[in-house]
Amino acid sequence: MGMTMTQKILAAHAGVESVKAGQLIQAKLDIVMGNDITTAVAIPEFKKTGATEVFDKEKVVIVLDHFTPNKDIKAAQQCKCSREFAWEKDIKHFYDVGEMGIEHALLPEKGIVAPGEVIIGADSHTCTYGALGAFSTGVGSTDMAIGMATGEAWFKVPSAIKFVLTGKPAKWISGKDVILHIIGKIGVDGALYKSMEFVGDGISYLSMDDRFSMANMAIEAGAKNGIFPVDEKTIAYEKEHTTKEFKVYEADEDAEYEQTITIDLSTLRPTISFPHLPDNTRTIDEAEAQKVVIDQAVIGSCTNGRLEDMKITADILRGKKVNKRVRTIVIPATQQIYLDCIKLGYVEDIVKAGAIFSTPTCGPCLGGHMGILAEGERAISTTNRNFVGRMGHIESEVYLASPAVAAASALAGYIADPEKITGGMN
Repeated sequence: MGMTMTQKILAAHAGVESVKAGQLIQAKLDIVMGNDITTAVAIPEFKKTGATEVFDKEKVVIVLDHFTPNKDIKAAQQCKCSREFAWEKDIKHFYDVGEMGIEHALLPEKGIVAPGEVIIGADSHTCTYGALGAFSTGVGSTDMAIGMATGEAWFKVPSAIKFVLTGKPAKWISGKDVILHIIGKIGVDGALYKSMEFVGDGISYLSMDDRFSMANMAIEAGAKNGIFPVDEKTIAYEKEHTTKEFKVYEADEDAEYEQTITIDLSTLRPTISFPHLPDNTRTIDEAEAQKVVIDQAVIGSCTNGRLEDMKITADILRGKKVNKRVRTIVIPATQQIYLDCIKLGYVEDIVKAGAIFSTPTCGPCLGGHMGILAEGERAISTTNRNFVGRMGHIESEVYLASPAVAAASALAGYIADPEKITGGMN
């Protein structure tokens, strides 16, 4: 029996000819990553190993993004600990205020991650890099510590689900809508410890930003990783962003999948996840019928803070005013995206519309800062989780959506169809 794309990558990094689902392997790592929260926890565990240096100063990445710029004394202490470790160990890829961005947007942008690699990160959304055709997965801080010390990690080889994407999506359908639709279809544990492998002619209509968004949320279906084939768009992206040499892996024709699910992208409608789980999905038509009034709109995060997301937001807000009852917070994912938004006029469009434009940070996504919800408040957000208390008070509510739906809703004051709000603009 042949191997899936993920299994081929893992076999190569384990130094064996083949692997099968359920097999335990020890694999070499190309990148080990942590942020300001998880690195601070990993450092004491790293010291327990007895290692005095990291396995490779160019393969360990530390990004301060969750509570940065520091939101309080505890966050400042965590960041200080991480900074001192990065300086002491001479970590090449260390990103702090002024250079930092949201980790899962920053690493691809900086060319740190590439197709065919094995990447672990002490953050559950590390699966984002599967958009590039890499095996990337989130781990705990202890695994990060061992990875920093040895450059290796143990894995149980995942089985896989094949998602065949067909058809061309409509104007306002983005990767976020696709992945929310899938999660709504299979559930938050529908791909538990499995690889979500996306194939089909519909992929050609998905931009790299769409793919990053989809791979990012594979974990919300319980997946070990999400992964896309390397095509012309991937190669073009990598030519622009990295000087690394990389190997492209393809699934065997006789690869074994636990199931195959076909999604016709042309039939999808903008999709929203209602509280309090990502799989509690409704179409925009169902949401509008309920007229869900919102208090806050958040556009950003490792899921939807990329330049395409900023463009959609600016296009919808340009020349209009957000509802006075809706606090609208827009957060670009990296400093480069911030600069591009200034040059392209997006910042002016967004600010003139009555929204705020922030420095790159995870911000309110995990209840961090810059947008915490009070009791009874509702937010529509382009983030990835809407658990109880995720963005503030345990009696607040978070509705997950695409940037288009979030921006349209900020204007309307309730969850709204971007098609209706924009009048079908080009």
